[in-house]
Amino acid sequence: MSDKVLMKGNEAIAEAAIAAGCRHFFGYPITPQTEVAAYMSKRMPKIGGVYLQGESEVASINMVLGAGAAGVRVMTSTSSPGISLMSEGISYIAGSDVPCLIVNVERGGPGLGGIQPSQSDYFQATKATGHGDFHMLVFAPSTVQETVDLISDAFDLGDKYRMPTMILSDGLLGQMMEPVVLPEAKEPTDNKDWAAKGHQGKREHNVINSLYIEPSVLEKLNFERFEKYKKIQETEQRAEEYLADDAEIIVVAFGASSRIAHSAVDMARKQGIKAGLIRPITLWPFPEKFIKKHVDHAKVFLSVEMNMGQMVEDVKLTVENKKPVHFFGRTGGMVPTPKEVLEQIIKLNGGDC
Repeated sequence: MSDKVLMKGNEAIAEAAIAAGCRHFFGYPITPQTEVAAYMSKRMPKIGGVYLQGESEVASINMVLGAGAAGVRVMTSTSSPGISLMSEGISYIAGSDVPCLIVNVERGGPGLGGIQPSQSDYFQATKATGHGDFHMLVFAPSTVQETVDLISDAFDLGDKYRMPTMILSDGLLGQMMEPVVLPEAKEPTDNKDWAAKGHQGKREHNVINSLYIEPSVLEKLNFERFEKYKKIQETEQRAEEYLADDAEIIVVAFGASSRIAHSAVDMARKQGIKAGLIRPITLWPFPEKFIKKHVDHAKVFLSVEMNMGQMVEDVKLTVENKKPVHFFGRTGGMVPTPKEVLEQIIKLNGGDC
């Protein structure tokens, strides 16, 4: 491992991807993500990699499909409207069982919205990234260091399960600077026996495809894919728990919001309120196991998000009406403060502190 270096979140994403063996990047500039692409444009030519700015996000994601189908580690990055444009290509990638890494540095919406941080793409990332029946592995880091660490995991698990993966960041994490330890570099590999990369007469042709005209064939493939998803839901859930074991008020927050919620929980504890935090690290699969084990002793749950209320629906489904679930959010690029979250915790505590 290297010494700590001070890096902007977006640039750390790019460097971590290179360390994970990624040598192919296709993307298009959009604030607040542009530094990822700009960094790649400088680094890739120096290490024998490929950087190409597509004429659009639509073009870029289809280049990702082509490179991934050839068996190489490939990534793209964009911000919220860009994911909307990529959605058809992401569905093709999922339907072709091709691994790749997609980074979304979220901004405010809907529409062009604004360039400030947001978490309003939760639904898009976890439930409706594109048409058809499919899922992606979705990771939500809360620090620049964790972003770096999850990049390698995202590539590895994408290869393991042959599926697209996403790092769901936001304008706050992408633009902030924090000290990070970069991982040891991995050598790029493309030794995937399913890839379409030439066969030299040594095997049958590999065909990468998402079109199946015969309904029974497509149904069988979808059933098989969802058996894989079931295994992922059983084995890949991740979350961090903070002071949750005896908590009566449990805050659930991911990404940048969880940093704020963490401070609010500390403030509540100093006032004698038994508050705790569960921070989902995987948004899909949603970490139900980590929440369910605290339902019996918790009195109430509070979902804190930078949106109008999205993850709160998964919290409610997990809690199964056994305990009240409340929501507090800021939107449009506004970031909640620890004091605002503390006020919500105090209210749920009956106004007593």
